Amino acid sequence: MKIAFYGSSLLSSYWNGAATYYRGLLKALSRRGYDIVFYEPDAFDRQRHRDIEVPDWCDVVVYEATPDALMQVACCAAQADIVVKASGVGFEDEALLRAVLDHARNDALTVFWDVDAPATLSELRNDAAHPLHEELKRISLVLTYGGGDPVVWDYRALGAAECVPIYNALDPETHFPVARDSRFACDLAFLGNRLPDREARVEGFFLEPAGALEDQKFLLGGSGWGDKPMPANVSWLGHVGTRDHNAFNVTPKAVLNISRDSMASNGFSPATRVFEAAGAGACLITDAWAGVELFLTPGEEILVARDGADVVEIMCTLTPGRAKAIGAAALRRVLAEHTYTLRAERVDAILKAHFERETVEAAE
Repeated sequence: MKIAFYGSSLLSSYWNGAATYYRGLLKALSRRGYDIVFYEPDAFDRQRHRDIEVPDWCDVVVYEATPDALMQVACCAAQADIVVKASGVGFEDEALLRAVLDHARNDALTVFWDVDAPATLSELRNDAAHPLHEELKRISLVLTYGGGDPVVWDYRALGAAECVPIYNALDPETHFPVARDSRFACDLAFLGNRLPDREARVEGFFLEPAGALEDQKFLLGGSGWGDKPMPANVSWLGHVGTRDHNAFNVTPKAVLNISRDSMASNGFSPATRVFEAAGAGACLITDAWAGVELFLTPGEEILVARDGADVVEIMCTLTPGRAKAIGAAALRRVLAEHTYTLRAERVDAILKAHFERETVEAAE
């Protein structure tokens, strides 16, 4: 079956945290026989910061961030059996959603793939005129980056015909243990772009603990932090491309995951970074969020901090030996239960079930 997938970017992770998610899932779906074309706008300077070339498992169409170019690629939806519009494409999202639904064939499966469901649902609750309220009536299926039952219940209450979370996972071909790299040597590292709904949490879980642990070295990767006041023991690297993520994860004694406000409040939303770090065998400390135990066992496969004081306590008592054991346990768990191959099996079953129902209904 042919999939037309409209998303932010497959080729660049620059200001695009969904890149790893897209790559892992679409590669795994391709191996299950799907013919995929990914449509991404030339926006946010991402094409100048590509970190992969066009892969052999997916065609990629890069279009200009103009209304005319948007309409041209939207017309291509008519060629697909499955039409996917992701959230957060970054250029005229509402117009793109309307256009691809207008051009999708009547027998096509239309999917809204929400890679930031807590934020999207907050917008919908606060804006009765949001276009997605009306467009949900034309969408066959909502898939989400995470969120668990709370997100499913909210989407169904808003009129979604079906909603299923497809969680982040590990692609062991791209994220795996590597040799330590002196560029990333430190006690605790955090990788994340500066975003308004995460900045205060970065201050509380990373910068304030750094200030309290002056004898330890902290490393910050990600875009947008250049003018942020930081303790003297924090070094800022700027954007870290995906090719360096394995070394960034495996070199420090521990790495930190900090959820955005909406995902932390909602829970059941493990970031891509959780599985990237575990796949490299890193010792991961995460801020607390509901559902973490469904993915990794606290205290054995991941360390959980309720606040910055917990981060300080963990870093004062964490030995290299325990950090190594936690990372090894996390790696075993994600390889066994949380790979994109397994996630793609679930997506494949969902898609095929839809077409089987359509065939049965047409025959009745």
